[in-house]
Amino acid sequence: MRGWQVKLDLWLLLGSAVIITAIVAVRLAHRSGLPSLLLYLALGLILGESGFGIQFDDPLVAETLGLAALVLILAEGGITTRWSEVRAGVPAAISLSIVGSAVSIATVAVAAHWLIGADWRIAALLGAVLAPTDAAAVFSVLRRLPLPPRLSGALEAESGFNDAPVIILVLALTEEHSPTVLGMAGELVAELAIGAVAGLLIGWLGAFALRRLALPASGLYPIAVLALVLGSYGAASMLHGSGFLATYISALVLGNSPLPHRPATRGFAEGLAWLAQIGLFIMLGLLASPSELPAQIAPAVVCGLVLVFVARPLSVLLSLPFFGFSWREKGLLSWAGLRGAVPIVLTTVAMTAGLHNADELFAQVFIIVVVFTLLQGPTLPWVARALKLTIAGGSRDIDVEAAPLEELHAELLDIQIPPDSRLDGVEIFELRLPQGAAIMLVVRDGKSFVPGPSTRLQARDKLLVVTTSDVRGVTERRLRAVSRRGKLAGWYGERGD
Repeated sequence: MRGWQVKLDLWLLLGSAVIITAIVAVRLAHRSGLPSLLLYLALGLILGESGFGIQFDDPLVAETLGLAALVLILAEGGITTRWSEVRAGVPAAISLSIVGSAVSIATVAVAAHWLIGADWRIAALLGAVLAPTDAAAVFSVLRRLPLPPRLSGALEAESGFNDAPVIILVLALTEEHSPTVLGMAGELVAELAIGAVAGLLIGWLGAFALRRLALPASGLYPIAVLALVLGSYGAASMLHGSGFLATYISALVLGNSPLPHRPATRGFAEGLAWLAQIGLFIMLGLLASPSELPAQIAPAVVCGLVLVFVARPLSVLLSLPFFGFSWREKGLLSWAGLRGAVPIVLTTVAMTAGLHNADELFAQVFIIVVVFTLLQGPTLPWVARALKLTIAGGSRDIDVEAAPLEELHAELLDIQIPPDSRLDGVEIFELRLPQGAAIMLVVRDGKSFVPGPSTRLQARDKLLVVTTSDVRGVTERRLRAVSRRGKLAGWYGERGD
């Protein structure tokens, strides 16, 4: 066998073993309440120079692969986020992403300069890389935590929006001749505006095309959606705009458009995002040098304490004075500012630029992420319950799969009733589906039958619903509403959005 074939076989075997180990780590993390990123970082350290001896010390490769992985993670965040659930929190999220990030950067920079003796440029960089919350960490914790929609929406949207302005600032600070404050502000506004417009246009145009284009295989729709999202990043970057903002906005638009095979698209995006997270965190663990970490523990803990207990609460207070959040909600927003891969990846930008003390910056940020994720991640559900902000009795939402029937101007909805759905026990006539929609088939315990108006639905039933294209949205909303609040959903004000 040729040498390259032996190497390929070995790398494929090792790669599959690492991924399977990481998947098992997800289960362990889920049970313990820890964000899985910590276990991935630990796996990277074990495989690295102080463990199995794998050498990886190229910050340029780490920066390139890290930013690519962040694009995939942001894409998944946008595709899987329901606009109806985050819409109310978006204004607050924008304020947190801009005003809040500026307050956090200034607070940490001043503390780093005066408390640990960092020069102003490194201090500003430390504040900047620590400002954004991490989409992967926030999504992994919040989607298991039943919070009020406006609160969870603000946190999710913030983690999607705040990468863009901070990345622009980090790139400016690592340039050989940093621009003036006024110049950075103008560049920031221009890049964010270009990124937002590019994301909206590509998202809207892509959704318009995919709704009218009958592809020969359902598996092509997720690929097309991902290609559009990645294309928005490239287009915005070519126009000197924020590719990260374009990615999140285009993914949000496409993920909330009535496209065929939306659950398949979400599943595809989630799988890619998991793979990106696994590769990203293991790579960052490989890049870290355990021998250099102990010397940076003290300055890292000092700056981390300032970040968590001063900078984040102050940024929440100063950026949300007019949005109607209670003190309890502001308390949770302060504690839920989870950091993850984004700060560590951003330090590789400083390493690539060859800045003095960039290695120490990387070690400090690495320690801050590990220590304070260990502190905040597992305690976040407890804090939410202590502040009485969790929603009790929330049922799992139903998944709706759609197959287009273009020639009939109709669509076929494939619905699985989850075990805790209020659809259990509802008779079909009580659903009050709109004119033009009907349940044509019920599959129960492996057997299918055509239901009648008095057929009583059961948990785990699979329903095939035929609906005309113009009432599909109403049909989905009605089914979701009944699934959440029962046949009297309308009386409770539940619309199923």
